[in-house]
This record gives sequence, C-alpha cells and structure tokens, in this order.
Amino acid sequence: MSPALVLVILAAFLVAIGVYLLLERSLTRIIIGFSLLSNGINIMILIAGGQAGAPPLIGRPDPSRISDPLPQAFVLTAIVITLGITAFLLAMAYRSWQLNGHDEVQDDLEDRRIADRKIRERIAARRLDDDGTPVEADAALARDETGGKPHEEVSEAEERAL
Repeated sequence: MSPALVLVILAAFLVAIGVYLLLERSLTRIIIGFSLLSNGINIMILIAGGQAGAPPLIGRPDPSRISDPLPQAFVLTAIVITLGITAFLLAMAYRSWQLNGHDEVQDDLEDRRIADRKIRERIAARRLDDDGTPVEADAALARDETGGKPHEEVSEAEERAL
C-alpha cells in the first residue's frame, strides 16, 4: 500500500514551487503560487487516502476493499475554496493594476512605524537602572579608574545598535 513515488515527488515539487512563488512581491506570482500550492496539497491528500479500492456502495464488495471517500470529499471542498480565493486574488490584482499600473505589493508604512516605535521604547527602557534612575546619572557619579575619558553621551548609531 505505498503511494506511487512519482505522485509524492510531484506533490513535493508543486508545494515547493508554490511556496517560493507566494514569497514574491508580484500579485500575479502570488496567485500562481497559491494555485500550485493548493494543487500540491490536494495531491498529498489523495496520496494519504491510500490505494484505489472498490466503490463505497452498500451491499456490493467486501468492506475491507472499499476505498475511503473522505479524502476525495476533502479535495473537492478544497478545490471549491481554492477557486473562490483565486477569484478574490485575481480581482485584487486587477484593481491594483487599475490604480497603480502594476501589481507589486508595497511595504506597509504603518507596520514600519510601529516597529520603529517599539525599538525606541526598548532603548528607553534600557536606559533606566534597576532602581529606576537613568543610567547617565549613575555614570556621571561613577569614578573612572581606567584613566580614560569621562562618560560621553551615547550617539544615535550606538542607540540603534542596542
């Protein structure tokens, strides 16, 4: 009861190419990648269903030889859902083409602003000591025993590195 090696390789190939295309910035490639990915997963589901057997009709064959209809039902449902999502993605790509003249997915500027704000909050939290006093105030009071320069303000580049 082992699946055909060709089907396993085909399913793995479709899933790999689909994931690669999903990571692209063009909506057209994303749509093609989604279609390939869903077809590869559908083939995997059919492979997992086992070998073909007798039709699941009551009173006909031996029950041990009947094939399981559940994987086929899953695949039919997945095909319908994939068709709906593909239609939505096509509409989105067409609208993007109408508005921008291209279908490239842009970076979300608001996400970038939120990430920058989180980094600034982390830097501000690191500048406080355990007792809540600023690190700069403690550094000004500390005695430099190495004979080096007195404490200097941390530059913006050093803050970003923190």
